[in-house]
Amino acid sequence: MITVTLPDGTSRQVAAGTPAAAIAADISPRLAQAALAAVVDDQLVDLDFPLTQDARVRIVTDKSPEALALCRHSTAHLMAAAVTALFPGAQCGIGPAIDEGYFYDFVVPQPFVPEDLEKIEAKMRELAAQDLVYERQMWPRDEALAFFAQRGEPLKVQLIEEKTAGQSHVSCYTIKDRDTFVDFCVGPHVPSTSRLKAFKLTSTSNAYWKGDAKGQPMQRLYGTAFLSQKELDAHLARIEEAKKRDHRKVGKELGLFTWHHWAPGATFWLAKGATLYNTLADYMRSRLFPAGYVEVKTPIVFNKGLWETSGHWSHYRENMFLVDSKDGEEMGLKAMNCPGHMLVFASEMRSYKDLPLRLHEQTPLHRNEASGVLSGLTRVRQFSQDDAHCFVTDDQIGAEVEALLRLVQRIYGDFGLEYTAKLATRPEKFLGEVATWDHAEASLRQALERAGQAYVLEAGEGAFYGPKIDFDITDALGRKWQCGTIQLDYQMPARFELRYTGADNAEHTPVVIHRAIFGSFERFIGILIEHFAGAFPLWMSPVQAVVLPIADRHSAYAHEVQAKLAAAGLRTYVDGRQEKVNYKIREAQLQKVPYMLVVGDKEAEAGLVAVRHRTRGDLGASPFDRFLTEALAEVSEKRLS
Repeated sequence: MITVTLPDGTSRQVAAGTPAAAIAADISPRLAQAALAAVVDDQLVDLDFPLTQDARVRIVTDKSPEALALCRHSTAHLMAAAVTALFPGAQCGIGPAIDEGYFYDFVVPQPFVPEDLEKIEAKMRELAAQDLVYERQMWPRDEALAFFAQRGEPLKVQLIEEKTAGQSHVSCYTIKDRDTFVDFCVGPHVPSTSRLKAFKLTSTSNAYWKGDAKGQPMQRLYGTAFLSQKELDAHLARIEEAKKRDHRKVGKELGLFTWHHWAPGATFWLAKGATLYNTLADYMRSRLFPAGYVEVKTPIVFNKGLWETSGHWSHYRENMFLVDSKDGEEMGLKAMNCPGHMLVFASEMRSYKDLPLRLHEQTPLHRNEASGVLSGLTRVRQFSQDDAHCFVTDDQIGAEVEALLRLVQRIYGDFGLEYTAKLATRPEKFLGEVATWDHAEASLRQALERAGQAYVLEAGEGAFYGPKIDFDITDALGRKWQCGTIQLDYQMPARFELRYTGADNAEHTPVVIHRAIFGSFERFIGILIEHFAGAFPLWMSPVQAVVLPIADRHSAYAHEVQAKLAAAGLRTYVDGRQEKVNYKIREAQLQKVPYMLVVGDKEAEAGLVAVRHRTRGDLGASPFDRFLTEALAEVSEKRLS
């Protein structure tokens, strides 16, 4: 007999070999019916997992945190079963659960088309209705290799060879039997296909085996699954709303940017887009300069010696654009600002009285991303960051991080963005001493607590050179985007042999805090476009007001109004086209212009403007000076609506 301890602290004696499903049945028939899997000593397992020794057991239901990923993984297998049934000879790659659902990669003769997705989803529903069992079978390794080789699935053979070296048996799952579907997989899965009720195939794309552009071309099918139809319907509604807000679509409609195949991954910022970009750049400066930052500009191209010293030449070179000079020097376009900032620090003698030294830079960076992963503004090859590096003494870390946390709070607050903070601690592979890491992590925790910043602990997820705090912002659709970061680094200043003279007249190595809040301007703008659906707050809008003369005779007054607005710092223009005012109002609304100022005889005679807001409609006539005062207040206060 063995002892099983339940979450409430009670224990039961059961025979060795008892499956986890029997524990659920012993607790209650209702739990047995709802059970999807079990957690045994912190390991997620199938319900038929045999208990062979004393263990803590928790039954997983649709209320458990593990349930969604479990169902999505099982739905990926259901999709693969449907594909192999409909397309004989299709080779299966891998099919994991992901944040938005799941995907599975296949080798098929022809790319999937929308009609194929409809057939596959229908087949999935047919298989789900049959209540087919997910059965885990442990096969001798040689038998598994021979089986998949005989079926013409060399990719599965390769996976088994790579992932099970030295093992005598490998884990395979069948749905019903080997003739229906079988896959090399460690699991676990739900008990049967009938547990999968709320799923949808969403898209298809090209892919490569293991993400290598030189590997086997594949077709990737994406889908999503939820634990209830209500949740799925809500998700699909969010997807439709996201399509309307897609920054690539909205950015084109608003004339913000464009792209060209001769410069893949690089954005052409059009007039209004450049205005938005510069507004955010200047905004960031307005927050940083009062906080003691200085702006620098470092070269775009460096000799490989810099990258060798920083460590990027050996660890990051494949992601850099490399160039040769006429003198035969190997050079690299900079992919990050930190090595250049090390040289700035080293350019003169430093004292502890000079620290903290906060260097800010917004020059372009380049990363040699694969063409297949480029995506609008969110994945590019050329970008700029609101980048900064703070050089501090060891005992300044806590105060500096606390100040950074308060800066993050203020900046995200100005955009109305909710966010979560994550503290990532020492990974398994790290540089430096454990005592140094312990001190650094304690400093970050204390700073988080002093700033009143709630956070989630991500143990072991720190960078190899130091712990960090990452920030995920949540947009209007509830999607999370990782943008900001605060990272402690003891290693790079040591590699560059940076020194400052301490109060003891001895030389010391500074600690560097890498920090970004927007992340890249490109990605942050893409997020903001989708968050606001292009209807930016007044202070951000590329065009803040358009003046609309009713007739030609009102043109002079319209230009007078526009000139006064521009002199006060507002971004405006006069729409003097020979069109009806209602037509011009509609166009301005489509362009998401916050204010439309209509001027006619009455307005010209009395110094008024008839004010319309893009969402609040007709606000009535207002003395021009009153409108200007209120608009400037709205800008200075960073009002969001």
